[in-house]
Amino acid sequence: MTLPPEHEKIKIAERLPLPGLAAISLYLLALAGVIILGVVGGRHYPPLFLIFAAAFIAAAAGLILLLRWAWALALGAVSLLAAYDLWIFASQHQFPTLVQGLLNLVFFLYLVRTEVREKLR
Repeated sequence: MTLPPEHEKIKIAERLPLPGLAAISLYLLALAGVIILGVVGGRHYPPLFLIFAAAFIAAAAGLILLLRWAWALALGAVSLLAAYDLWIFASQHQFPTLVQGLLNLVFFLYLVRTEVREKLR
């Protein structure tokens, strides 16, 4: 027995991630790429930062799959990054860190929405 087309559309829509989760996943992948390039270049980051890159990649993949542990990992990452960037802005007055800190804050506020938490499994 097959479902009517409108029920199949609803089922597919329930399994798709929210657009904001996809954007946050791409952001975390971009941050992981920057860290990896910074480590490989040897100038910007120590090799220990590769742990953060691996965590960002895992969180990005898990968010796409709508996994709750990935949500918690991404939530921790963006909240700590927001605090770090805003601290750098307060101490060194670098405008790009203010922009990145506010972007991380927006991602944090998106991740704590009830609609997002209900979608995760």
